[in-house]
Parts: sequence; structure tokens; C-alpha cells
Amino acid sequence: MTRTRIKVCGITNPDDAAMAVAAGVDALGFIFAASSPRAVKTSQAKNIIAQLPPMVDAVGVFVNQDPVELVEIIEYCGLTLVQLHGDESPDYCRKLAYDATPCRIIKAFRVQPESSESDFAPYRETVSAFLLDAWHPVMRGGSGERFDWQRIASFKLGRPCVLAGGLRPDNIALAISQAKPFAVDVNSGVEDEPGRKNQSKLETLIKQARLADAETA
Repeated sequence: MTRTRIKVCGITNPDDAAMAVAAGVDALGFIFAASSPRAVKTSQAKNIIAQLPPMVDAVGVFVNQDPVELVEIIEYCGLTLVQLHGDESPDYCRKLAYDATPCRIIKAFRVQPESSESDFAPYRETVSAFLLDAWHPVMRGGSGERFDWQRIASFKLGRPCVLAGGLRPDNIALAISQAKPFAVDVNSGVEDEPGRKNQSKLETLIKQARLADAETA
């Protein structure tokens, strides 16, 4: 059976990290964009990541970060993946992939009506996955909004798809059945408030995701 991987983004404290790991998530996201209400300091992230068990990825989320500083944060915090939500070019990603080896790159795109395969093609050789999120005129992620998941097939990504945007316990099964992503990235849909996760919501979301996996097998 294909298992949809689950990432919980916007981790800000050790208790939520431990709860998410116990619930069975595959990755935790740490946001380093200062404008985000879920932003963490590097020292906070480092301390949380140091307590993670093996086989749980630590993903750093960045927006147009200076690449030298980004590599320093990767090494200091012990990140295993980086998620780029800004206007990073293919050349930026290519250089980062070289400088930050073996850290892998997920490039995020906010889907718009005019989005097409040509948006993704220049990045295929340098990133490990594409994250698709809902378009928002200001927010780079975590808006709680969704897009038409059935459009994803037309993009011919050529890399694994990480689905984000408005994912909640009551729609995660539909999202998986329609988008068939490699992974889902959940944030506001399992929170009580920005940066504070809700155990019941997360456990329900995971349960619904596993049921959806079984039905689509």
C-alpha cells in the first residue's frame, strides 16, 4: 500500500514536536522567515531537532534567505531538508544543492490560474520535490486556503509532489484521493493558534490520511 508521508509545519516548541512524532509524522517543519507568526529562532530549532529520533526529517522553511546564511543555519540546526517559499531561481537552487550537500531541496509554488508545467521544468534537475500551495497575495504559506487539487496532474511535475494549503482533518482524505501526492504538509489545519498544535486534530488527520491511503491502494 502506498503511504502518504505527513509533514507538520510551524513547529515552535518541544512539546508539539514530541506529540507530532508520537502521532507518527514523517517530518517536522521549522519556519525561519521572520515575518511568519510561526517563526523560530535558530537556537530554538536546534534544541528541538537535537531531541528528534532517527527517521524523522527536520525541514527548514525559508523565504529569499541569503544563501550563505541559509547554509550556516542548515549546519547549525542539523536540518535534513530545506523548503524554499520565496522567489528563488533555478540557479539559486542549483548552487544551494552544491553548497548544502547532502541537504535536499523542496521548492514551493503558490498555484495560480496561469500556473503551468513551464513553471516547474527549470527546477527539475536541482530539487527533490515540489510543494504546491494555494496562492495568497501576501502570505507565502500557512494561509489556510486551498486550490483545485485536480489541476496537479496537468503540471507534469517530474518530481514528487508535496501538497499544502488548507489541509484539515475533514478534507485530507479528499485531498489525497484527488491529488495523489507523495506527501502532505499540514499547518494551520491542526492548530489551536499559530505555532500551537492540537493533538486531537493531528491524530484525526493522520487517521483519515491512512484510511484514504487504504482506499486508493
